Amino acid sequence: MPPVITLTTDFGEGSPYVAQMKGVILSLLPAAAMVDLSHAIPPQDVHQAALVLGDVCPRFPPHTIHVVVVDPGVGTEREILAARIDQQIYLAPDNGLLDILWSRHGVGELVALVDAQYWLPEPSPTFHGRDILAPVAARLAQGVRLDQLGPPRTQPVRLTWPGVHLEPRKVEGSVLLVDAFGNLITNITREFLASAPTGAELTIRCADHETRGIVRTYGERPPRTLLALFGSGGRLELAIAGGHAAATLGAHVGARVTVTW
Repeated sequence: MPPVITLTTDFGEGSPYVAQMKGVILSLLPAAAMVDLSHAIPPQDVHQAALVLGDVCPRFPPHTIHVVVVDPGVGTEREILAARIDQQIYLAPDNGLLDILWSRHGVGELVALVDAQYWLPEPSPTFHGRDILAPVAARLAQGVRLDQLGPPRTQPVRLTWPGVHLEPRKVEGSVLLVDAFGNLITNITREFLASAPTGAELTIRCADHETRGIVRTYGERPPRTLLALFGSGGRLELAIAGGHAAATLGAHVGARVTVTW
């Protein structure tokens, strides 16, 4: 059985563009097992896509092929890369989409997709997902090696991320993304709070709102109450029990979050 092929795009749920990519893969590999990771990445939001890939892709089995199309530079001179990272293969434009995965796992092999024999004929300059990445994914699943796709690369594009600042009795970070429930997911992990004394009461502030203490789960606070917890991805989140934190707080990606004690 061929490896799983996943698709991640900013095309939108139910997009016919996604269907076209699937059609290309199935026409070349009828037995393909495809999984949609997400097609709800905000348009051209490379940072959010990188976060999603970093959280989701390591959950897949070895040899999974991940196709990622969040590509503000489609049709320009930016390259498309094929990368082997931690026993999985990624196909993505060279714009930083794989930054978190590279940082955590390193790159085992990295090439640029330049050999057009593995593409569709006459690829559109505006739809490389269909005409280049989809057929290459099918070919890889059929046994084509990465080194057959093009020359090696060593310096992929990297992203710049907001930092976390540590001060005596204070940690300052920011909102990385807002999920579908309106939860504000920050760049503050447990490690950044390691200097807080055991049993210290933490105050978490964002957009002139605050909550005290970090709970274990959303149901530990009354409805419509602001709360803080560490989500499944290991990052500090701000949420409204039964509500939408981003709308209630008027907060957004980049909003400052502070933890004091």
